[in-house]
Amino acid sequence: IDPQAKKYSDDCVIFPGFGDIHIHAREDVSGKHTYKEDFISAGNAAINGGVVHVADMPNNPIPPINDSSYSDKLLLTQKSPIHITLYAGIGPNTYPLSKKVPYKVFMGPSIGELFFEDNASLEKVIEKYKGQDVSFHCEDPEILTANKDKSTHEERRPKEAETIATDFALMLIEKYNLKGKLCHYSTKDGLQKIIAAKKRGINVTCEVTPTHLMFDTEMLTEENYRWFQMNPPLRGKEDRLAMLQGILDGHIDFLATDHAPHSIEEKKKGISGISQLDTYALFVTYMINSLGIPLRTIAKICAKNPGDFVAPYLDKKFGKGFGEINPGYAANFSILNLKKPFVFERKMIKSKSGWSPFEGFAFPGSIETVYF
Repeated sequence: IDPQAKKYSDDCVIFPGFGDIHIHAREDVSGKHTYKEDFISAGNAAINGGVVHVADMPNNPIPPINDSSYSDKLLLTQKSPIHITLYAGIGPNTYPLSKKVPYKVFMGPSIGELFFEDNASLEKVIEKYKGQDVSFHCEDPEILTANKDKSTHEERRPKEAETIATDFALMLIEKYNLKGKLCHYSTKDGLQKIIAAKKRGINVTCEVTPTHLMFDTEMLTEENYRWFQMNPPLRGKEDRLAMLQGILDGHIDFLATDHAPHSIEEKKKGISGISQLDTYALFVTYMINSLGIPLRTIAKICAKNPGDFVAPYLDKKFGKGFGEINPGYAANFSILNLKKPFVFERKMIKSKSGWSPFEGFAFPGSIETVYF
């Protein structure tokens, strides 16, 4: 025991270090989007948010889609103050890499060009990835195209785009023996499909974001709707409550932010995506104190499951990896004070985005310390 070690009050809870396995750090060899974020600022935002490791998405100007582009991007992550796992992208005409990595596929149009226009072309590529670890952004491209002229963002990306894409993703996961993950889930009907698939033995997990747990379309106004524009969009109250119940019942596997650090100017123009890595663990205090989510469930979806997800891709220096407080695991800890309220302000943001949907929000707890 270190006699100089910090002493914590009984109001504090020590968790294994939290992991956010869905962020957009924006840096690649082109450097075109580092004004939004880079691996240093993303790492600092993560630490600020009580997070010790992240997994970064591949929709960059030069996406990591083969051995060379993946290695080039991986080298850039070394400057980060925390560990960063990289997804490789799946797009038209891509092939699996020679080494084991996690993959991401965008079923419908998103930021960047790494997506498919129809399901037939998607399946033709996915069949090359049999047995791989593939995460899906579930929005059906044909439904998005059919609704592209609707008046609001939420109408342009309706719930059925997610639920129908879920059917197709689950079919691909089962048919090609994938280790599947469905990203940033938002619909009650779609979640029921995932639950049924799990019961059938399909190897699938799913994420939910803080924003889909806390906000819904009833709180959108003329003043805030651009700040809350994201893909998939906010849903109604019934869907939001279904996501909460999904966590309580053990059906949702990850709390993942989908951190998208667009600038303030870009958000005012209607760019989709929300910056929220800085507030990850603060939101966890809200989940515990205000939503009644048990501590063990938090440890599972914020630490254990993210640690298990990245474990196959970790350097040996991390031992058995992240997500458990046990011998052989990296000594990473996220320590929260559950009885010390904290008001988050814009000046506290470490992300280059410079804004947060939680500005001025009084969280019921605070981040005491982060160990990496």
